[in-house]
Amino acid sequence: MIDHPDRLVPLTAVHNFRDIGGYATGDGRRVAWRKVFRADGLYRLTADDLEVLRPLGLRTVIDLRTAEELQERGTFPVDRYPVDFHHFSIIDRTWDMEEARKWSEHQSEFLREKYHLMLEQGGDFVGAALRVIADSENSPVVFHCAAGKDRTGLVAGLLLSGLGVDDATVAADYGLSHEAGERTRQWAVTAAPELAERFTTMPAVFRAAHPDSIAGVLSDLRTTHGDIRAFCSTIGVTDDHWRSLEAHLLEPV
Repeated sequence: MIDHPDRLVPLTAVHNFRDIGGYATGDGRRVAWRKVFRADGLYRLTADDLEVLRPLGLRTVIDLRTAEELQERGTFPVDRYPVDFHHFSIIDRTWDMEEARKWSEHQSEFLREKYHLMLEQGGDFVGAALRVIADSENSPVVFHCAAGKDRTGLVAGLLLSGLGVDDATVAADYGLSHEAGERTRQWAVTAAPELAERFTTMPAVFRAAHPDSIAGVLSDLRTTHGDIRAFCSTIGVTDDHWRSLEAHLLEPV
């Protein structure tokens, strides 16, 4: 199911646009297709890419990047594809490159620490994103950051886990961002030299998408809070929100 042919939405300049539907839940249901998507930098969408997306009928875009990233690189082209646009900056600034270069432990542990820091500093925005997704009138919705891996992966992990998808599946979905990153780097060499140059100076841990990163965070949150929904209640996602999420995102197998 991870490699389902409907999962990746193939685009020219955006390489991590994925449907999170089809995943089984512990109560015998599955996440509905074509309701919620996760993605990387939607500011790169070409005219042809927009035509590929139009049949999806997107209503809502959630941008998880910093204000600086939006100002420097742009946003989803709402003028050409009208949507409700939400900006929830989970972090105030992008990660320190020198700190990452000096990291000597496993890459997944670096990301695991950073994801906890995201939740400590920007948990309210994570909760806000989940609340937008919970409103069925906002669907289909796509949430994204720059690479579609870290901030996006954290929101996806909490959403899927809270809906009852097992950790192995959540982690495998997260891990798909590794291949997407490779596609982006290959594309950038000829199509976006400035982005390609950034990749050459980027610490390797920034590019990592080891499944242990998100699996570790979910495990930690259960140890501290009992379960994922209990944690999410601390960032404003209530039982009513989860009932709404189940009502429009889960379906019988």
